[in-house]
Amino acid sequence: RPTKQRLKICKLLFNRKKLILLANSLTVFRALASIPLVLALSFELKTFAWALVLISGLTDIADGHIVRKAGGGTNWGARLDPLADKLLITVPMIWFAVVKLVPFWAVWLLIARELLISEWRAKKPHGGQASIIGKSKTILQFLCILLFLFPSNWLGEDIILIINQFGYCLFWSSLVLALISAFRYFSLDFDLN
Repeated sequence: RPTKQRLKICKLLFNRKKLILLANSLTVFRALASIPLVLALSFELKTFAWALVLISGLTDIADGHIVRKAGGGTNWGARLDPLADKLLITVPMIWFAVVKLVPFWAVWLLIARELLISEWRAKKPHGGQASIIGKSKTILQFLCILLFLFPSNWLGEDIILIINQFGYCLFWSSLVLALISAFRYFSLDFDLN
């Protein structure tokens, strides 16, 4: 005969599994969203690309909240989550370099940093924890992308120029944070060895 305590534990575990499944599904959606994002940018469908990045950014926030509510996620989710972010950030950044919105060397630095940190994290249990600087960099990059892709027909030309200038500020700030966080990740590794 099940006691109230056992029923409560079973209900909690069942809800936790549902929450983890939902969080992992949102992460998979975010990773797969990079495919239509490539197509949208290729055909210069900036409004659609903007909407994809916005929805993907919101799913990133949601899956993080859900995992915390569930008391932690899976190793698989911990490894896929940063990969999904990297895909959604790298695709538009490369496009921005191709259309000469930002310098290619700066995008190359961002991509090189992401590859190095991904390698570093792959060697860590549970994918390695993201630093507050790394998380801030990701937020700035998502915001930068949203500002660069902001639909030009929604507001006047002067306002769009201001929005794009703010996007540039966020781009360069994210590059500085990317380099600082990379240095901190690797200095941590050397301190431990």
